[in-house]
Amino acid sequence: MDLLSLGVTQLADKVRSGDVKAADVAEACLARIALVDPKVHAFLTLSKESLTRAAKAIDDKRARGEQLGKLAGVPIALKDALCTRGVASTSGSKIIEGYVPPYDATVVA
Repeated sequence: MDLLSLGVTQLADKVRSGDVKAADVAEACLARIALVDPKVHAFLTLSKESLTRAAKAIDDKRARGEQLGKLAGVPIALKDALCTRGVASTSGSKIIEGYVPPYDATVVA
């Protein structure tokens, strides 16, 4: 099954039901990015470790029988113009290259 061909709600449903692990979805996303991004250059920063940790936490939560959120296990990408705590956020500008905000923008939170 090509996980990345599923719609957002289908993917989230499969993660919540346990048919698919969030870690597998994360791995599929990272593989697709590795394949495509060298051509399209869509990502300035890729937080692989954060994605992997979050996916594992979702899988662990599900294994404990805890309720998952409606979009649990569905990775997202954020525009570099949005401040994300601890992640370089430069709006693609060389002037603020290396800026790492100490807070999340409201829309990120």
